[in-house]
Amino acid sequence: MNFGILGAGSIAGTMAQTVRMLAESGCKDITLYAVSARDLPRAQAFAAQYGVQKAFGSYEEMLADPALDLVYIATPHSHHYQHIKLCAAHGKHVLCEKAFTVNARQAEKALRYAEAQGVLVTEAIWTRYQPMRQMIRQVLGEGLIGTPSLITANLCYPVSDRPRIVDPALAGGALLDVGVYTLNFAEMVFGPADEAQASCTKNERGVDMTDQIVLTWKDGRAAHLTAGVTVASDRNGCIYGDRGYLVVENINNPQSISVYDADHRLIRQLSCPAQLTGYEYEVLEAAQCIREGKLECPSMPHRETVHIMELMDQLRAQMGVAYPCEGLD
Repeated sequence: MNFGILGAGSIAGTMAQTVRMLAESGCKDITLYAVSARDLPRAQAFAAQYGVQKAFGSYEEMLADPALDLVYIATPHSHHYQHIKLCAAHGKHVLCEKAFTVNARQAEKALRYAEAQGVLVTEAIWTRYQPMRQMIRQVLGEGLIGTPSLITANLCYPVSDRPRIVDPALAGGALLDVGVYTLNFAEMVFGPADEAQASCTKNERGVDMTDQIVLTWKDGRAAHLTAGVTVASDRNGCIYGDRGYLVVENINNPQSISVYDADHRLIRQLSCPAQLTGYEYEVLEAAQCIREGKLECPSMPHRETVHIMELMDQLRAQMGVAYPCEGLD
């Protein structure tokens, strides 16, 4: 299966490294085939750095290659909608970086269009595909912390110096970039929330810099979430029960699970299985689903992608954050 990358930024580099490492580890059915950028020298430099077979100076030129099978979209959030449709129009399967689009309306229209074209589209939010997701669920199922009813999670990085983070035209801000991970963490444990409330601080351009989010469920469960792009945080997620609690190290790429009893004694610790970069799981699942003729991946079904976008639409409305590119649908 020939793998292409649309966009040549830093996250595209991580994906290229991942696909190359998959091949080096013995996975022979996924080939790092092509990369496209807005100019040919940029694509050629990327291809030379990561060992990509072909470089293209336009997205359309790469997508016109009949040998290309699966495309990873690594462009800013603001462009995901049009690039998903562009890939689907050329009959290419899609692995699209989070946030999937800028709003739920775009997500629904992109997925309907891709389905009509008969191509798989899946959101590349890596924590949904990683084995640590099932390990957390298994620990909770053993009842070590009793009945869980409260979650806290935070994800903050000092990245406000990056233009795409602070630009509303690029759908910048904390929510779509890092807050989406806190929402997925909470709902992978508790399921879809019944109510959501949010507040934020903004920069002078109206983009959210720090977000405070509270999710609640009708049965009394709650999640308190923090996301930000101006500071560094410990990135931990905690799940609290009536017999103890567990701490997940780094909700952006979980590395360990520490379980404590009600007296704060460590009773179990689990480490993340050895990984290449953590991106390999989404690539392998997408490729397997394509071989099976599926149009979505079970780890992140389309309904979940749309639901998370709907939730973020709701939160942005409360925070008063809007993007010019929302009219592109």
